[in-house]
Amino acid sequence: MKSKPLYSLGEESSNRILGFWLFLGAEIALFGTLFAVYLTLANNTGSAPTQKELFEMNGVMIETFALLTSSFTIGLVVNAIKLNHKKAFMSFLIITLALGAIFLGVEITEFFTYVHEGATLQSSGALSSLFVLLGTHGAHVTFGMFWGIAILIQTYREGITETTANKTFIYSLYWHFLDVVWIFIFSFVYVKGLIG
Repeated sequence: MKSKPLYSLGEESSNRILGFWLFLGAEIALFGTLFAVYLTLANNTGSAPTQKELFEMNGVMIETFALLTSSFTIGLVVNAIKLNHKKAFMSFLIITLALGAIFLGVEITEFFTYVHEGATLQSSGALSSLFVLLGTHGAHVTFGMFWGIAILIQTYREGITETTANKTFIYSLYWHFLDVVWIFIFSFVYVKGLIG
């Protein structure tokens, strides 16, 4: 089986990749701001439940395992492009999307649990910033799921082409970015919140 280049270095492809890196720069600024707000307000809980009272590490560990494992599987998708192996591409992208769905399912359950325990956007500054940070990340994962499904459908129909390879390469950068953001959320929100 002949190996393919990961993506074309033509002018159009280079411009798209550069544009995507600029987009990621804006995303870094967005999440940096959300982290700064959360860390500033983290102790402003008032009479609302504290993070230590709310956070359950079992769910957080499932989310972390799902998202970090999906980072590995999206790497296998990119490798399948290099090998021009459509079946592996499809299989690993489906696994990546399934892991993303598990992450979102646990996160949505986590949000419902928080609300049931009296933690809402209006409860305190800390909880407002927590919901906005986690919700923004979750919205990005949701967008990533739809994007991944679109790539899956296109690759199913057309096979591994220069177009699908380029789209998948850019998509993998986006997915890895979400994983890095999650590592920061895990460290500076959950672990810090449980330590108190």
